Amino acid sequence: MIRQEQGALELAAADFRRALEIDPGFALARTNAGSCHLLSGRLGEAIADYRLALELDPTSSSANSNLLFALNYDPDLSSEQIFQAYQEFDRSVGLPVAVLQSPYENLSMRGRRLRIGYVSPDFRQHTVMRFLEPVLAHHDKLKVDVYAYSEVMREDVVTERAKTHVTAWRNTAGQSDEAVVAMIRDDRIDVLIDVAGHTAGNRLRVFAHRPAPVSVSWMGYGYTTGLSAISYFLTDAICAPVGSDRLFAERPWRMARTCYVYRPGDGMGEAGELPAKRCGVITFGTLTRPIRINARVVRTWARILRQVQGARLVIDSKSYGDADTRQHLVAQFAAEGIDESRLRVGYHSPPWDLMREIDITLDCFPHNSGTTLFESLYMGVPFVTLSGRPSVGKLGAAILHGCGHPEWVAASEDEYVDIAVRLAHDWEALATVRASLRQELEQSELMDEAGFTRDIEKVYVEMFCEWERNVRPGRLDAF
Repeated sequence: MIRQEQGALELAAADFRRALEIDPGFALARTNAGSCHLLSGRLGEAIADYRLALELDPTSSSANSNLLFALNYDPDLSSEQIFQAYQEFDRSVGLPVAVLQSPYENLSMRGRRLRIGYVSPDFRQHTVMRFLEPVLAHHDKLKVDVYAYSEVMREDVVTERAKTHVTAWRNTAGQSDEAVVAMIRDDRIDVLIDVAGHTAGNRLRVFAHRPAPVSVSWMGYGYTTGLSAISYFLTDAICAPVGSDRLFAERPWRMARTCYVYRPGDGMGEAGELPAKRCGVITFGTLTRPIRINARVVRTWARILRQVQGARLVIDSKSYGDADTRQHLVAQFAAEGIDESRLRVGYHSPPWDLMREIDITLDCFPHNSGTTLFESLYMGVPFVTLSGRPSVGKLGAAILHGCGHPEWVAASEDEYVDIAVRLAHDWEALATVRASLRQELEQSELMDEAGFTRDIEKVYVEMFCEWERNVRPGRLDAF
């Protein structure tokens, strides 16, 4: 585990293999081996490891969530095939605990504030807070009582700041599912929001118990949880187009705007001038994990590099601090005829100076990037995205529509290449974009913190009122 945390992925994987040689039934070692493969971009090996771990321990929370997380990135599976795995998770893990409990004691909405609860392991220095904190800070305390159910193990300054935004703070770390369910029911939460999905530290088994009349999955994961016990998946019409409901266990609730609001981090600095004008060549870039970079992505990016003379490609994330992971990626590009001299693969944190060296960001597919796309726009760097499967494959499209630049959204790999090459050949247009893009983002709905929070509060009220209309007191079988 220490090697894995340090980024020595191949060495960590070898340690777990040795543990499995000693004890082939060691499910956790199998899961951890899968996570090493996942972090290094070896998706097929990771999925195989997770499936083997589930054969050893079918109820393992980590193996189940890691498998579903990994499947979202598989470029060879259809949306329907991926969703089938989520349905199996519901059958094996969710439905067995979704038992009827005592009637909800929530009062009518008339004359009182709505009680909402956010459940998250990320009330700390984490990218999720770039999107959650603006909402916490702008909630109207005259209309809503805000409860935080925190799975944070090590609190920090962001945790302390989050505490000032809420009505009540509940520490759930280390507590059983049953204890957390009882806590939520005692608080008489009306609308309970999951902002973790299948990411690390999630409490999805709590949601399987249906501790509140209305439950929602939003933002922290990007796709369905698979739990039929959760009422709604909060999204928008781009991420989850009309007709895609069959791919969600929850009912998609589409906001009339992009379903995210973004607050930049401190210390990002100015965008600066167009790098191409300083160094004489175009620099493409992506700050993303290896799991997003598959053979289709490499092939498409190689086509772009072949069509833009002298262009370079920066690929940067924590996993590329590992030499074996870097060389694995370099070899993939070499197979497409791209020399290592045109690549800059590594890890920089914070990445702001590196982003100032990038002219155009290239998004990944079928699973788009997330936070780094917002950061790219804020740093004046346009990005090209391929709109694919709901909803992780449409994140980039939703962001660009929200910022007013749908012209950078491609519907095919050929169009993706054309957009990137066209941008790369017009340096004056790129310079104009770089000078104005941050202001465009700041003035767009994507950074309208107060407006977004008003809208999401209205959604929560509508959800609870719908429950009131459709469910008699004490009847739990409607959700």
